Amino acid sequence: MAIQVGDKLPSVTFKVMGENGPESVTTDDLFAGKKVVLFAVPGAFTPGCTITHLPGFVVNADKIKAKGVDSIVCLAVNDAFVMDAWGKSQNAEEIIMLADGSAVFTKEIGLEKDLTEGGLGIRSQRYAMIVNDGTVELLNVDDKGVDKSSAETILAAL
Repeated sequence: MAIQVGDKLPSVTFKVMGENGPESVTTDDLFAGKKVVLFAVPGAFTPGCTITHLPGFVVNADKIKAKGVDSIVCLAVNDAFVMDAWGKSQNAEEIIMLADGSAVFTKEIGLEKDLTEGGLGIRSQRYAMIVNDGTVELLNVDDKGVDKSSAETILAAL
């Protein structure tokens, strides 16, 4: 069963790109004592994610943070090198580009999507959540498109 509003995020370790290469970061590092917007995409550099989803958060980052959000996190089942390159290509300096390379977090929250038939393997569903001190306050999962998880939708919910 997928994570629900009111649930605590599971404790896992992710990778982010640091000055000297990939570095570990935990759920607590990212979410403890903070208000965070987390959005997930099926894959870095994929069309909907690159044309619509990430750019919306890049453009609206200041407005989202002005609503009391400490950080904005973009998650994908990709490695830290890919997430870093994608973030740089999209001018996503205000967004933490989070690698869930083996889909550990994605599976633990029940939001994985099997795209093996299309050659992509296990990926994340497209979603956005507002997390307050590690607890999910809002969860919007898209079936198709980027309507429920868009930056504009999340901004309106804050």
